[in-house]
Amino acid sequence: MRISIYSSGYSCLSIAWYYTFGNGEVYAGECRIQLEINSYPGDLDMRIKTHRELNVWNKAMDAAMTIFDVTKCFPPEEKYSMVDQIRRSSRSVAANIAEAWRKRRYKAAFISKLSDSESEACETQVWIEFALKCGYLSPQEADNLNEDYETIIRQLVTMVNKCEDWLV
Repeated sequence: MRISIYSSGYSCLSIAWYYTFGNGEVYAGECRIQLEINSYPGDLDMRIKTHRELNVWNKAMDAAMTIFDVTKCFPPEEKYSMVDQIRRSSRSVAANIAEAWRKRRYKAAFISKLSDSESEACETQVWIEFALKCGYLSPQEADNLNEDYETIIRQLVTMVNKCEDWLV
């Protein structure tokens, strides 16, 4: 068997193979592999490019949308108090993560925004507790939301503790 590997362009690799059977038959094949190359030749670009690719941001967005949906059923007298507060704090979690992402050049600013996001997540948990005690959320809904926010908080704490991995 003979195998040949050659480059057929900056971002394409070709592999060809030939095998001769004992009866003289030849089996041949070729495949081409297209590579995505970033600005550093030879490195595949696996870096996160935008906050929208962060698992924690997506989890925060999903949780905020769940909060939005469940608060539609809250009584009208809560519209300008509990509903506004829980929606604001839940949305602020994702917003602060996005802001932190843009401040990765400055360690202190990055950590500060992640800390703000963590605080907003905790505030949202307090509003979830109020909603449960007022009978606006079922225990199952409250447990699910609290678990979502515990996951978000854990991810934020990990990002703060390993902030050097995220800085540019």
